[in-house]
Amino acid sequence: VQLQASGGGLVQPGGSLRLSCAASGIIFSTSDMGWYRQAPGKQRELVAVMSSGGSSNYADSVKGRFTISRDRPKNTVYLQMNSLRPEDTAVYYCNAIYRFVGYWGQGTQVTVSS
Repeated sequence: VQLQASGGGLVQPGGSLRLSCAASGIIFSTSDMGWYRQAPGKQRELVAVMSSGGSSNYADSVKGRFTISRDRPKNTVYLQMNSLRPEDTAVYYCNAIYRFVGYWGQGTQVTVSS
């Protein structure tokens, strides 16, 4: 199983980024997909998840600003991040739950700073 995350970078407050996570080695259509993040000195936390059926949930801190989506033909999950804040700075990780086993991608750094 491989989860290849990309799209991180440096952005100013109020800006936008879109993260991508390409999955291989799993049946994407039957997997729950999600994004988590870990800031320095803090525990990894859930950002957004989308079930195989398409329902989504978000952390309160990102509701209304972030949107998770999935492209089934491309086996890819996205995280559109708008109105970014300095407190969104973290390493963002892609997660997949496939056949009750969790898998992690390598992480992509998002830095929000002026």
